[in-house]
Amino acid sequence: MPIAEAIRTQHLLTFNYGGYMRTVEPHTYGTDRKGNRALRAYQVGGGSESGERIGWKIFHERDMKGLAVLPHSFQGPRPGYNRVDQLFARIEAQL
Repeated sequence: MPIAEAIRTQHLLTFNYGGYMRTVEPHTYGTDRKGNRALRAYQVGGGSESGERIGWKIFHERDMKGLAVLPHSFQGPRPGYNRVDQLFARIEAQL
């Protein structure tokens, strides 16, 4: 499971989402309260439909295209990270 492994090893992920390439620091991965596989991540590069290219975002795994783990790592949790994330019904991996 590349997302969980990227969280465990603190490696960046890249993927296409909503027509934009994204580079993110993955923080929490699991199943949200609606039953969707989801990732909470801090986006550090790429585009966004909202125009907010940097910051906290939620991504549904089914909509990620071309997911890849990058060789670059990150230092750990970003400010504002909440390990008790109410979005998730079940957490499989987190920082």
